[in-house]
Amino acid sequence: MRLRDFLDKEHLLAPILLLPVIIYVVLLIGFPFIMAFVYSFSNITVGNPDFKIIGIKNFIDLIGDRVFQKSLFNTVVFTFISIGLVVILSHILAEILAREFKAKWLVRFLILLPWTAPIALGAVGYLWFLDSVFSPIDWLLRRAGLIGTPHAILGSMSNLYWLGRPGLAMASVIMVHVWRLIPLGTMILIAGMNSIPKEILEAAQVDGAGYFRRLFHITLPLLFPVIGVTILFAVFFTFTDMAVVWVLTKGGPPDHSTQVLASLAFLKGIQGGDLAQGAAIALFFFPVLAGIAAIVLRLVKKAVVI
Repeated sequence: MRLRDFLDKEHLLAPILLLPVIIYVVLLIGFPFIMAFVYSFSNITVGNPDFKIIGIKNFIDLIGDRVFQKSLFNTVVFTFISIGLVVILSHILAEILAREFKAKWLVRFLILLPWTAPIALGAVGYLWFLDSVFSPIDWLLRRAGLIGTPHAILGSMSNLYWLGRPGLAMASVIMVHVWRLIPLGTMILIAGMNSIPKEILEAAQVDGAGYFRRLFHITLPLLFPVIGVTILFAVFFTFTDMAVVWVLTKGGPPDHSTQVLASLAFLKGIQGGDLAQGAAIALFFFPVLAGIAAIVLRLVKKAVVI
């Protein structure tokens, strides 16, 4: 059989092209998921040869665990605030980048840079920005008179200790994570804005509709499916992310004030050696993310139909 004849046979070519994807999903996603599912209902720990199925005991223990409850609350706060900021700031940047101006390519490159750079590298850089002694942010605040004097608005201390105080530590983690996700949200929204027919916007402008009227009555309704996709990606990346938290605070300062479920699963399962508890925490993601995905996709589908 000649190559050309083989390429024309879709019933043979399609399975062969899909085979690498199927192998990837089975080996790197399906198999670990099945292992995590089995481990979550067992008593398995590192170095313990005694393997028993203990039912839902791990999940019951988690529900009553104060650290898990706090991590779940932190995850919800971390996720919703981050997503809100990403959607708003991404839309502002997309509006700016949709216009024509000099050095537009350079601005796009700089905005995309946080997404292309390894997140661990970016987070390590922020460790210097948020350092308790040498922070350049604190230096700017001192120069502006906002800290370091008896009557300063932000306090009389010479440094704010960004990663050492619970509220500031959570704000710092959210700031770094938003910085990481804004490029993705911006590019998705730019693609959505480019798909809106210019004739509609021009007709509305001729009819006397101002910027905000066009925004709320035309642009946002037409962008809703794209915004839904942005939210979905942001939820997945935020809910399952531990790199920013682990590099900046490792779940601290004391009392797990920035601990999230992903970092707690790593702490218990990998560092603590309790694979069963770690798997149970990780498996908790599945129904939550599946429910959020179902809700968002249903809303997007309704918007598309309308």
